[in-house]
Amino acid sequence: MRRALRREIAGIIGLLTDEHGFRAMRRYRSFTFDDYEPYLQEVEALLRSRADQGSYTTVALFDPEEYADFCAETGLNPDTPASHTRFTAELAATGPTLPYKGQPLAELVPDLIDEAARQATQEYASEVLSRIGPCAICGEDIGAAAFARASELLLRTFSTADLGDHHLVCRVVAAPETLVAVLRTEGDSQLDETEAPELTKVLACGIATHNAGSLIMRTSAPGTSDRVYGWRLRGDGLQPLTAAEVFDAHSSDIQAGRIVASGSNVDYCEPSDLGEAGRPGGHTH
Repeated sequence: MRRALRREIAGIIGLLTDEHGFRAMRRYRSFTFDDYEPYLQEVEALLRSRADQGSYTTVALFDPEEYADFCAETGLNPDTPASHTRFTAELAATGPTLPYKGQPLAELVPDLIDEAARQATQEYASEVLSRIGPCAICGEDIGAAAFARASELLLRTFSTADLGDHHLVCRVVAAPETLVAVLRTEGDSQLDETEAPELTKVLACGIATHNAGSLIMRTSAPGTSDRVYGWRLRGDGLQPLTAAEVFDAHSSDIQAGRIVASGSNVDYCEPSDLGEAGRPGGHTH
């Protein structure tokens, strides 16, 4: 009975995703690993062992700098396994995490890093939209208005898109890094309930701050070439990109891993007209 109960206990492990973080943890005597590769091998073996036993494990991105800050704020000694465990438990609720499904760490690590970047992007965009405040002229909440406008633009891009599967990448210039969000749909399926609000929030951040931004859409359908087209953000509207501009932007997305290249049968073209709904509304705060 006790073994059966053990299998029902969910676990979490904090993973150091690069050698820089690994070296930072080596300053603690309680961290007993000497080399990064054997560390990764032991983590992977542990994950496989738990999976073979029917146990569910969540993998969290362990940041040594955040760990040191956490211990300083809570008064914990950072050089103890108990403190390490407590911080890892906190990550389950607040940090970037992924479930272990049997995938090798070579696949899980980049996915975990992507999840951390996605979470950081959303936190930054939320902060920008919430702190920008009301319009000094009309009193309207600029962040809320920008989000409503971004939602309208997103729906318009999909309503005018060709039939097929869609992969949309939104980029907005920000400091210190460009904000990026991705949205995928299959056929005429509804917009993803997680990805759609996230992309809308990034687009809204560009509208509210008047920063440069773009939307690049890739549409795939059986028996036809993939079509790639897009728009640049102008005020609170979208301006079509030329085929050459789309090619440059799409190539950058492939290199950055935001879009997976699928053969050479691709047409770069200008998008369909979004009509009045896509043009700047004139009230840009």
